Amino acid sequence: MFEITTTIARPPHEVFAYLARIEDAPRWYSAVERVERLDTGPTRRGTRSRFRRQLGGATVDNEVEVSEFEPDQAITLRSISGPTPFVYRYRLQPSNEGTLLQLQGEISGEGLGGPFALFKSLAESFFRRGMVANLGSLKRLVENA
Repeated sequence: MFEITTTIARPPHEVFAYLARIEDAPRWYSAVERVERLDTGPTRRGTRSRFRRQLGGATVDNEVEVSEFEPDQAITLRSISGPTPFVYRYRLQPSNEGTLLQLQGEISGEGLGGPFALFKSLAESFFRRGMVANLGSLKRLVENA
């Protein structure tokens, strides 16, 4: 498991709105090319989407479910099919600077080739580095809105 914390200079409801618009993930999540909603209506617990991602030079699809949804406080995305099974838990708390955003990530190297398939810690390290950059992109996107 890895953890990343960042502060975004906007209130939690604004940050949460970006996280809850799952189909907009390609705007800030560099490996995600496209998100296709598999259901209709607002994002809620049980919402499913198909993420098309670039992973080690290959295009892969993951079906992802919202397994936790607490408006302005928490959202958890869990892959239910596809390579590199993952769970990303986003927690939001108000802070003097805006919002303290915490990401707890769990990821497996399953479905990857080479050394990533053998060593979970390498896969987590690889994905943690990417998510640090992605949360930086989310921060800029939300703060400049």
